[in-house]
Amino acid sequence: MEEERLTAVLPAADDPSQAADRSFARTMVEGAGFGDFTAAFAEEVCGQESLADAVAVVERLGSALWQDAVARVQAAGEVDGDLPASDDRPLYWARLEAMAVLHQWSPGFALSTEERASLVDDFDRAARGMLDIDLPAGDQVTRVLVSGFDPFTLDGGTTGDASGTVGNHIRHGNPSGAIALALDGTTTAAPDGSTVHYEAYTLPVNYPEFERGYLEDTVGPLLGAGDDWLDASITVSQAGGSYFALEQWNGRYHGDIAGNDGFAPCPPAGLTGTPQLAQDNDGCNIQVPERWGGGDSLTDPPQWTETTLPIEQMIAARTGADVPRPAGSSWEDESVAFGVVWNTNHTYFPDCESADLADAWQREEAYPPAVEPTPPPADSCARSGGGGAYLSNESGYRNTLLRDRAGLGIPAGHIHTPDMQHFDMDFAVTDATFEAWRDAIVAQALELIEVVGAHS
Repeated sequence: MEEERLTAVLPAADDPSQAADRSFARTMVEGAGFGDFTAAFAEEVCGQESLADAVAVVERLGSALWQDAVARVQAAGEVDGDLPASDDRPLYWARLEAMAVLHQWSPGFALSTEERASLVDDFDRAARGMLDIDLPAGDQVTRVLVSGFDPFTLDGGTTGDASGTVGNHIRHGNPSGAIALALDGTTTAAPDGSTVHYEAYTLPVNYPEFERGYLEDTVGPLLGAGDDWLDASITVSQAGGSYFALEQWNGRYHGDIAGNDGFAPCPPAGLTGTPQLAQDNDGCNIQVPERWGGGDSLTDPPQWTETTLPIEQMIAARTGADVPRPAGSSWEDESVAFGVVWNTNHTYFPDCESADLADAWQREEAYPPAVEPTPPPADSCARSGGGGAYLSNESGYRNTLLRDRAGLGIPAGHIHTPDMQHFDMDFAVTDATFEAWRDAIVAQALELIEVVGAHS
């Protein structure tokens, strides 16, 4: 389903009665100066005469694509193409084009369905920065890992009159992906003069890749005690509103909303949309790969994990005070671009054998709160964490579960950003408002993450 969107065409920005002159994917890829990547990728892949050689090539070219995307976002001067340097979307569409090549390739050697799928994964992981993580050693360096996500909700939206065109949701980007590209390989100075080093990667908005261990295989090998291991691990995604939400609890329940591939492992049941129960239902419970501890009951892995991010310091820092406030930000304190809240919301099944639900709703703009938040009951089953039951929550759950199973007390948790999808024009691929929201979200997020680095 994701690759089918490669041919999607928007209405022309200046005349919606006509179709744009090329697909949206090509507009993104060429707009970043990546227009020749797919053809060069295909030529090199098609020259390989063994699976081992093909794996080496796709990992090298995938890492090169990631590095080029990072370099473009972090460029101090002019960049290739007519899209802004800060745009996160070209990497997603260039990666999809290359994956389509691998799905269509007919090599001169035997390639099973399983081997092809593994080869696609090898490229995908490399092009997400998962093979590019390089942590410096030393007790004067704090090592922080940050994840972002692909664009999502790409179907639907406003349509034009041109035949064969799609709705304008295909324009969506993801500020968390832009944050990851802006952060990867950078450093800041902590208050004590030591160095904070950041590495980043991106995650797919699909459940199967999570089940295959994309996050655990990236983060897990970096967790341990000593001066060359991670000091903090943060997952980031996009939510809504005009504030950053620091999520307290992550729930194991997942899968009621489809990913970019159209698959939802735990869709609501019946016409009433009643949520399925997780008991004896692997599709509704996050499953951990056996190589990362597995678990085969409602309590193993646990139903809930929680953040260890420095919530008090992140709220007190008043991040965003020096960030230009984008038009349309509705946060009531106009002295900052966006607010920062401690989100302790969660919904649960008090009885794991009943579809009856209970919830606790509490978001705090100050720390400490006037009323201490109510934690999920110890014997409850999760329905949703503060980040819902989608892949945002899933990334937060898997990341913090790794921390717990490693027996570490390092800062780990999830940050939700404001919604970036604000445009002035119906069909322009980018405009000043969209770029202002992306730039403001990224700038304030980097300040929030820097606070974590300083308190790790």
